[in-house]
Amino acid sequence: MNYMNDLLFGVYPYLAGTIFLLGSWIRFDKDQYSWKAGSSQMLSSKGFRKANTQFHVGILLLFFGHMFGLLTPPSVYHAFGLTTEIKQLIAMVMGGTFGILCFLGMTALVKRRLTDPRIKATSNRSDVFILLLIYVQLILGLLSIFVSGAHMDGQQMLLLAEWAQQIVTFHGGAAEALLEVNWLYKLHIFVGLTMFLTFPFTRLVHVWSAPIWYFGRNFQVVRRRS
Repeated sequence: MNYMNDLLFGVYPYLAGTIFLLGSWIRFDKDQYSWKAGSSQMLSSKGFRKANTQFHVGILLLFFGHMFGLLTPPSVYHAFGLTTEIKQLIAMVMGGTFGILCFLGMTALVKRRLTDPRIKATSNRSDVFILLLIYVQLILGLLSIFVSGAHMDGQQMLLLAEWAQQIVTFHGGAAEALLEVNWLYKLHIFVGLTMFLTFPFTRLVHVWSAPIWYFGRNFQVVRRRS
């Protein structure tokens, strides 16, 4: 069990992170015209704008919430008068709120992707795979709120934060922090790492994009001169 724990939470994060960064760079360098969000709004716009807004607002707030929540040392929020217990409660309330918002949007988008004949016909496997992977990850995150409610002392949250901080600062033995945490947290982390691993091979690469990049890429030839 210790071996698997070390492999999944000590080695896998760096493997996923390396592929995430190098894969994104290689794809942008070698295959720029596949670098797009691939919006299907023009195929079917019914309910799309609302669901898309709910999904993007929810997932962005969840991402930054996780980033600041996991990477902020306890001494920082203690300096502002927040105890570990209160910090966990805030995380649960905000995570639940943003998670439900994202879940409503994602449910509509998943249903649309899998049931609308026109969209289904133009979707490739990676489109469906990454959408369902994010959906599973979101559900796991929402379920973890109930697990957190069973131990409001914040100790497991401290272990999760310790693991994340040791991973990003390249400390050895980071995986040991997760030995005693609930299996649902571990599954949530594993799926999250898998999202980073598969990121360069899906439409998620558009997250990197900014309009300035388009000024530097070559013109696309759509028809040769006769």
